[in-house]
Amino acid sequence: MATPTARTVPLLTALGLLVAGCGAEALGGSDSAPETRTRAREVAEAWDGSPAAETWREGYYPMADTVQLPEGAFHNEADKEAYMTDSYVLRGDLPDTPQKDGKVTWRDGGSLTMPLMGAREAFDGLGGNGGPGPHLTVTGVKLGETALATSRGPATVPAWLFTLKGYDTPLKRVALSPSKPPKPPIGPARDTPTDDLWDLGRLVDVAEDGRSVTVQAYHGSCDDGPGVDVLETDGSVVLSGYVRGSNDGLCTSDLRAEEVTVELDRPLGKRVLLDAFTGRPVPNGES
Repeated sequence: MATPTARTVPLLTALGLLVAGCGAEALGGSDSAPETRTRAREVAEAWDGSPAAETWREGYYPMADTVQLPEGAFHNEADKEAYMTDSYVLRGDLPDTPQKDGKVTWRDGGSLTMPLMGAREAFDGLGGNGGPGPHLTVTGVKLGETALATSRGPATVPAWLFTLKGYDTPLKRVALSPSKPPKPPIGPARDTPTDDLWDLGRLVDVAEDGRSVTVQAYHGSCDDGPGVDVLETDGSVVLSGYVRGSNDGLCTSDLRAEEVTVELDRPLGKRVLLDAFTGRPVPNGES
């Protein structure tokens, strides 16, 4: 079962997408999913046991946000606005990268050595625009490590620790870029989404026990919100995004993203999390 959370985020129309079929007939009730299983099975069959799936399982792919907030964030609305608008000011120098490589170490065994991201690249990746309006002040930076959920399970990874003015614990930015994703064994469902099948946004979170995942799903302004159907196999979990309860009448052209949590029959584990529309792994924002 998939249930949307309360937070809805309008997206820029520069995404180049319009709400499709807002004047279509309602989808048989707000909780009724359209027929998505045929496409989901095609995606699962293409991936399960494929070279692409093997490459995915051998690589490093984050399954959580690679920026981790300090404890107690945020103290006020100004700090929250600064974070949301990527506004940081550096007070001091960024350290030189002490090493060229970093290591991902998985909790259940195994490791992978990868190029280490420098402090400058990590800071610029946060935003670091320091423009008008509220900003967060970085007063110190050092290399450390953090725990991170990945496609191969929990791992310890190197991270740049940014000390923020007014906070006792650092903001952490993972110091590794994801492995290059494999070429998918199946193409997208079609060129343009419809109410019956939409592409998904980014992966937001995987529960600590792996029994649920939260993703961004799209919808318009004249419907009942997004829905996400799930098909599980031994090798993959395929998510199908769709629009619930479209109404008759004109729609505005804005596209909205809402966080939807999907419950799984068993923990995600090392199974590949796939988007039925694109035929690709659900991106975490970097992959």
